[in-house]
Amino acid sequence: MHDTVWFELRGKPAVAIASSEFIDAAATQAAALGMKDARCVFVPHPIQDATDEEMQDKADAVLEQLMEALT
Repeated sequence: MHDTVWFELRGKPAVAIASSEFIDAAATQAAALGMKDARCVFVPHPIQDATDEEMQDKADAVLEQLMEALT
């Protein structure tokens, strides 16, 4: 979230990407950093033990959300 806010404050569109386990934490962190409306996209949890193919599937599933968040 820190990087997302840092880029946004410098006029660069940014979106945080995290697993769904961190939805509440992302909102809390964004608010603490003064950007409660920071853009976020969440992929299904867990990701730690996901295979490369599973990660590709997770990324593909949120690609449109990510593009919408950036535009």
